[in-house]
Amino acid sequence: MTGRDAPASVRLDKWLWAARFYKTRTAATEAVHGGKVEVNGEPAKPARAVVPGDTITVRIPPFTTTLVVTGLAERRGSAAVAAGLYEETAESREARTRHAQLLRDAPLLRF
Repeated sequence: MTGRDAPASVRLDKWLWAARFYKTRTAATEAVHGGKVEVNGEPAKPARAVVPGDTITVRIPPFTTTLVVTGLAERRGSAAVAAGLYEETAESREARTRHAQLLRDAPLLRF
């Protein structure tokens, strides 16, 4: 959102849904309640206000992603719009890439 209708802050569960980390706000709320989401290194509640510059850590197994909020949205938009709401940290991107490679290289279990 831009211009005069841009919110100063957005609820955490609404932001996670708008940024397309979860398909529903209910799923986002359950993840926050389950301790899978932290804001600025601290556990958060779904109604916590998110502002640009906040650091959010999202654990969606098997990956942990650390993001910096760059934009706010109260509505869910396209994937391109959602990607503009955050920037993944370099450390998070490298760790995710390494972990994905380990998963690809792991032997398959056959029963």
